[in-house]
Amino acid sequence: MTEALEDYILANISPEPAELTDVYRSTYLHHLYPRMCSGHLQGRILKLLTCVTRPRLILELGTFTGYSALSIAEGMPAGAQLHTIEIDDEMEPELTERFAASPRAADIRLHIGDALDLIDPVSREAGAKWDMVYIDANKRLYTEYFDALLPYMAPGALMIIDNTLWDGKVTDPAAHDAQTEAIRAFNSYLAEHPAVDTVAILPLRDGLTLATLKA
Repeated sequence: MTEALEDYILANISPEPAELTDVYRSTYLHHLYPRMCSGHLQGRILKLLTCVTRPRLILELGTFTGYSALSIAEGMPAGAQLHTIEIDDEMEPELTERFAASPRAADIRLHIGDALDLIDPVSREAGAKWDMVYIDANKRLYTEYFDALLPYMAPGALMIIDNTLWDGKVTDPAAHDAQTEAIRAFNSYLAEHPAVDTVAILPLRDGLTLATLKA
């Protein structure tokens, strides 16, 4: 996508709230790998998907600076709850402060630790099955995340998985790094899994997969 076309899209979609503009700016000023931040277009898509599906219980793997979590929370129906897991404990003070300032502060629960270790206890703590899951954590573990999540997901649940095209490297025959190989394996695994109803990969930024479980 050209820069001009991207600018045109951003000028013709819903604006991002001021709090998300601040998150995005702060991420680029103060953090390594700021490209990991979801950004305006993806944030509006996350909000839209949340508004349309109206999930009551949502799990996010990989919080980073909180942009995606706040976008999802913005679209949640009243009474819904978002649990988000971040592995970097140095992010906890920043995320705690940021979420506390959100209009949905009471509905966001931050968990610090390895997502693969926390899926089981957090799911049990939530007390019901996940209606929506957003995965944006360790790319090498996407298949393991899916397997760990499956018993805790509601029939018909929506899964959103980021970075599934990995800068186009999934189609590069010369790319054999661990992340690329893991994402290739996950994409095939998800498409063929008997518990999955529909899979679509959007060529948005680094690739965004949408999948629904069978009802």
